Amino acid sequence: MELRQIRYFRQVATELSFTRAARSLHMAQPPLSRQIKLLEEELGVDLFDRVGRGIRLTDAGRYFLDHTENLTQKLEEVVKATQRIGRKDKRWFGLGFVPSTLYGFMPQFIARLRELDSQVDIGLIEMITLQQFDALKTGRIDVGVGRIMLHDDEVERLVLRDERIVVALPAQHALANRSALTLEDVVPQALILYPARPRPSYADHVYDLFRVKGYTPNVIQEVNELQTAIGLVAAGVGAALVPESVRGLHRADVAYVDLDEPGFTSPVMLSWRKNDDSVFLKQVVALARSMASGK
Repeated sequence: MELRQIRYFRQVATELSFTRAARSLHMAQPPLSRQIKLLEEELGVDLFDRVGRGIRLTDAGRYFLDHTENLTQKLEEVVKATQRIGRKDKRWFGLGFVPSTLYGFMPQFIARLRELDSQVDIGLIEMITLQQFDALKTGRIDVGVGRIMLHDDEVERLVLRDERIVVALPAQHALANRSALTLEDVVPQALILYPARPRPSYADHVYDLFRVKGYTPNVIQEVNELQTAIGLVAAGVGAALVPESVRGLHRADVAYVDLDEPGFTSPVMLSWRKNDDSVFLKQVVALARSMASGK
């Protein structure tokens, strides 16, 4: 399997047309069709269904499209990092983060991180905690800021803070004007959970919190992005449990109500490779510790 075949496949999957994809790739259609056929033969499955004069993705094709997105993104990051190294530009320091931390800890942390050393270029990559562990061990990032408790012998972790979880409700919901809700108030509500994949993730953390209390959440939909979940809440589809800092995502059509339930919190954690003894990393960890203690 060649990288160009994956690139060809993704273009065809985006266009759902060999003709348009060939035009976008600046190539003739017959060799494009031949490469896709070779790719299908190597995988041993059909990636596209031929329907009349059109095409559509098979279940296997949708899966392949979803998972090759991460591969192509990683490749782009590797290419950019390689170019920096080759040009002897600033040193690159990768920081992976889960999106919800941008409403609380991350903005100030990033700002102060950039002030530590003018010769270090801070690269920011959005990824869930599980992806951060893999990226740390392969060297794609140097530190990660995540939200779920995972253990790995190769990764060191530091809990920076433990945020309360609040309930995001449609502004017109009957419970939206309450000062606080109990878990019994939340259990009957239709819940929107995120992220749907990959797992384990914050979604599993929420499931576990309910399980410890002896309840099963009434999850009606799982989505991949926090902002998608909040958008569906605004549309009246259901409620969502989010870290308290997400209150910073101000919307007139969404109300955030405290959840009066001990243990319903979401930790924010810094992760780094145990065998990394670089001076700059030590400065980063020291900065994180200082900020976590309120300094």
